[in-house]
Amino acid sequence: MTMEAYPFQKIETKWQREWEKNSIFSVHRDNKSPKFYCLEMFPYPSGNIHMGHVRNYSIGDVLARYKNMKGCNVLHPIGWDSFGLPAENAAIERGIHPAKWTNSNISKMKSQLMLLGFSYDWNREVATYRPEYYRWNQWIFLQMYRKGLAYKKEAAVNFCPMCRTVLANEQVENGGCWRCGSEVVQKNLSQWFLKITDYAEELLEWLDKMPYWPDRVKLMQNNWIGKSTGVLVNFKLDNEDFPIFTTRPDTIYGVTFMAIAPEHPIVGNVIREAENKKELQNFVEKVKKEDKIKRSSEDYKKEGIFTGKYVLNPLNNEKIPLYLANFVLMEYGTGAIMAVPGHDQRDFEFTKMYNLPVKVVIQNKDNSLDPMTMTEAYVEDGFNVDSGPITGLPNRNGIEKITDYIEKKGLGKREVNYKLKDWLISRQRYWGTPIPVVYCESCGIVPVHEEDLPVILPEDVVFLENENPLITSENFLHTECPECGKSARRETDTMDTFIDSSWYFERYCSPEDKKAPFKKDDTDYWMNVDQYIGGIEHAILHLLYARFFTKFLRDINLVSVDEPFERLLTQGMVTKETHYCKNDGYLFPSEINSQNICSKCGEEASVGRIEKMSKSKKNVIDPDKIIERYGADTTRLFILFASPPQKDLEWSDKGVEGAFRFLNRVYRLFSSAKGLFNGKIELLAAYEKEALVKIECTGLEKEILFVTYKTIKKVSEDIEIRFHLNTAISSIMEMVNYFYTISAESTKGDETLLFAYLHGLKTILILLSPFVPHITEELWHEIGYDRFIIHEHWPDYNDKLAKQDTITVVVQVNGKLRERLGVQRDTEENALKELALQNEKIRKHIEGKNIVKVIVVPNKLLNIVVK
Repeated sequence: MTMEAYPFQKIETKWQREWEKNSIFSVHRDNKSPKFYCLEMFPYPSGNIHMGHVRNYSIGDVLARYKNMKGCNVLHPIGWDSFGLPAENAAIERGIHPAKWTNSNISKMKSQLMLLGFSYDWNREVATYRPEYYRWNQWIFLQMYRKGLAYKKEAAVNFCPMCRTVLANEQVENGGCWRCGSEVVQKNLSQWFLKITDYAEELLEWLDKMPYWPDRVKLMQNNWIGKSTGVLVNFKLDNEDFPIFTTRPDTIYGVTFMAIAPEHPIVGNVIREAENKKELQNFVEKVKKEDKIKRSSEDYKKEGIFTGKYVLNPLNNEKIPLYLANFVLMEYGTGAIMAVPGHDQRDFEFTKMYNLPVKVVIQNKDNSLDPMTMTEAYVEDGFNVDSGPITGLPNRNGIEKITDYIEKKGLGKREVNYKLKDWLISRQRYWGTPIPVVYCESCGIVPVHEEDLPVILPEDVVFLENENPLITSENFLHTECPECGKSARRETDTMDTFIDSSWYFERYCSPEDKKAPFKKDDTDYWMNVDQYIGGIEHAILHLLYARFFTKFLRDINLVSVDEPFERLLTQGMVTKETHYCKNDGYLFPSEINSQNICSKCGEEASVGRIEKMSKSKKNVIDPDKIIERYGADTTRLFILFASPPQKDLEWSDKGVEGAFRFLNRVYRLFSSAKGLFNGKIELLAAYEKEALVKIECTGLEKEILFVTYKTIKKVSEDIEIRFHLNTAISSIMEMVNYFYTISAESTKGDETLLFAYLHGLKTILILLSPFVPHITEELWHEIGYDRFIIHEHWPDYNDKLAKQDTITVVVQVNGKLRERLGVQRDTEENALKELALQNEKIRKHIEGKNIVKVIVVPNKLLNIVVK
């Protein structure tokens, strides 16, 4: 491709240096201006940015620059989520210390981000692997420990053999590790937990107070927290209490079997006492490997095995067989359920598979339900039958009455239950925050004193395949008890890296504070984050944990806000077509010919499937190469123009070229017109003030001001209200096209017209600047302005002149489009009806018919209803 190019490399290098030299993005508290905190989720320093990063950070940068120009004091920081497994794997594979690997990657990625011209305050940069940051992870842990929110217990946990570490429930995806995909197994280990369940109700309640979060994210969190109101009933197993939680006590007389999760703590005893020990053990091991989310889904195959034991129903004293079942989860309720196949479809399917009885205890209004002929569970409302004290009642009324009865008889109690479980934070890896406790034979578990923080990761470790490297450091492992001074052993687990990202946005408020995680005065000014931007994949893990941390920090009087993020935008993925061969897997485009034949095996390959950009799928575009060829502004413009931020973006080489051509057109437009600004800057400012209050003007001036003000209005609303950055860019492109239709010669001799023309050109640069800051900065200075364009006030518009005098009104007959009329804005309703009824096309469609009514939507539509 041959294309005349504006000197983007020279321009972009020049202004990046100027911005850095003048620290124009550095920010401090300022009570004279409204604050705006704009934040994109910080990156893991993997070594190179990808197009997903470019998209995420370009979206945030547009908003940050726009708010700056709207007069806000904008905090727009960046940092590095830099603990984690890849660095440790690099240490094993390459013999390089994780800190060195991480630091090198940060340097590379920082230079890439700076090439894109993002308006970050680099003075606030944080990196979570540095002791000055993770010291405060440890401090927050100690505060939670003192409040009883951090505790250690033995539990069955998810363990990834490949990563050699424990995973939280949220980090198991389809039965595999969220990071490496390896099959997750269950292990009993003594682990550290954070009591997030103490905040379950508040985390749930506040979802209804967050109007600027996507409904999809709020629903995902709501379901994960999973609040249920019901009753805890004490069934009996071997004469001991065997509690189950149910939200449907109105069906308790219909229980025909009980089921427990294979992870239930009684399973070991059950197997030891069973005749079919081997079968039971095999079933337990099989189910533990299955994905828990799939196990609980409606369409998953229900499987179970009889334990040989029976449970006593305390309401009717019936003996009920006890099964192990794959659809029961230890994470919900007590890990045991009462099964009512007559009124629960999952239980019904299980019953048919294992030939168990069905009871009807809720009848339909026809009294026609027969358990012998039922083909599915009856799950609608009805009236209770064969149900003791609630027989004959509508079943919804029966729920409350049977609950009262259960409590009165001492058989159970009302209870609120949550699916949410406490947050397991122990990880058996090196590259994370050390947990600041020691183990003393005399004192037990002892927290490290605050003045001794941070507990620093040792460097004298050996990175081995199958053990925690911290165990290999004698200097780290052996210490003194903070209480009694005797020999003690340090905790060798490190914290889940989601701890790091649960409060980093608050650290940005006081990144250099050495006495506290941050200053309360700073968080009182900056928090909460006004706009947070990141991927939907963080809807549960990161966002839920961040909300929990902020609420805890509020409770210890470090912050004043209830929620960390006011608005949330979850941007779509960047996708590109893939090429796939059934023999050789994903292929690079260079590995297939024009007939779609794989160069490796000679078989036909499938092409054109659109998938998320991924190295493994060989469809990645390197941002560095695009920047080198077209410039940062073109890269930003394409990524912002190709799709609305919330939708997936399909990569297009032609789209990139189109963005580049547009910027060249802008450059040429100003190259030919910049001389017109000479000596006119102050006079232009006076004209702009007058134009904002003009009631009327005529001719070309009126047309220019209409296009200018209409575009200002549209772009402002697209950024501020709709977040439709792609349509904002489209409006600016239309404005540029319009100004190409005006000859600068046509303004000669008419100073008012010249100022309208210059005002429009100047407006183009200001409106474009948040999207493509380098080229607009260059042209801004070329036309005669001294200060940086980001310090220019975002333009206002004259609402009267932003509207056209002549508009198009759609005319329908019985709802079908029949004509379009060009009329004056705000034409009287009767005059509009008269025009329509006299129109020749309309008369053909209403002749010989009765007009029932005429519906008018002012300035938009007129519908004539006839019969």
